Amino acid sequence: MATSQNDGPPLLARQRQEKILQWVDQHGAVRISDIVGTLGISEMTARRDISELVDRGLVDRVHGGAVALEPAALEPSFESKSIQLIAEKARIAAQAVPRVRPGESVALTAGTTTLAVAKALTRLPHFSTLTLVTNSLPAAQVLYDATQRLRAEGKTGATVMLSGGERTPSDALVGLLAVETFERLRLEWVFAGAHGYDPQVGLMTPNMAEASTNVAMIEASRSVVAVLDHTKWAVAGLRSFCHPSRIGVIVTDEEPDAQTCESLSNYGVTLEVAHDGS
Repeated sequence: MATSQNDGPPLLARQRQEKILQWVDQHGAVRISDIVGTLGISEMTARRDISELVDRGLVDRVHGGAVALEPAALEPSFESKSIQLIAEKARIAAQAVPRVRPGESVALTAGTTTLAVAKALTRLPHFSTLTLVTNSLPAAQVLYDATQRLRAEGKTGATVMLSGGERTPSDALVGLLAVETFERLRLEWVFAGAHGYDPQVGLMTPNMAEASTNVAMIEASRSVVAVLDHTKWAVAGLRSFCHPSRIGVIVTDEEPDAQTCESLSNYGVTLEVAHDGS
């Protein structure tokens, strides 16, 4: 983020908006709190600047800020997402995984937040008793490496399974082979990431084949835990793959707007916020 402008003359609206666009271009997103603190303006002014940029079709609005404008069918690469909100995703994962009990089976959808979940699962004291299945290449590698370390120490490792399928830009394996893998399974948990969340239709993705794979994974699981950072609220994808009524818990790093919170409550979804403990 740029240095504070508090000591200089006030910026004009167009100047402020150009800076906001620069931050979004560089980082993929910007928070209202960062705009307020850096430019020395009120929260109302920051929200008005974002609204004008949204109206001009230059950014998308999300809870607490703005993100780069992306078509609903555009799928960002895993690498581009992996450098964003690392600490927030780790907090979400740390809060999400303790619900998994010894001996249970767990599915992970693809994504950078579910990769953080995979890392958190390896730190559970009963990790070696778990059965873990995913269509995420990076998550499978993390789980496999942890299992191999246990076996090198003469201990029992977890059971790790990777589906087949066609590889996507988000390092997911999707398509008929992936769907068939999950259709044959019965699992306790699925930890599901998403491109975005819509209060009416739920979890969304820009990839049609990934949506079908995620549907099969969710249908194979008893309980759905969605892991979503705050930039996913009110973000659209090309297709939904999990209706809110199917979600048991959403773990996030920031609470969404009041309307979304009310919708979650109406559908019986438990909302957990992983606060920064520092």
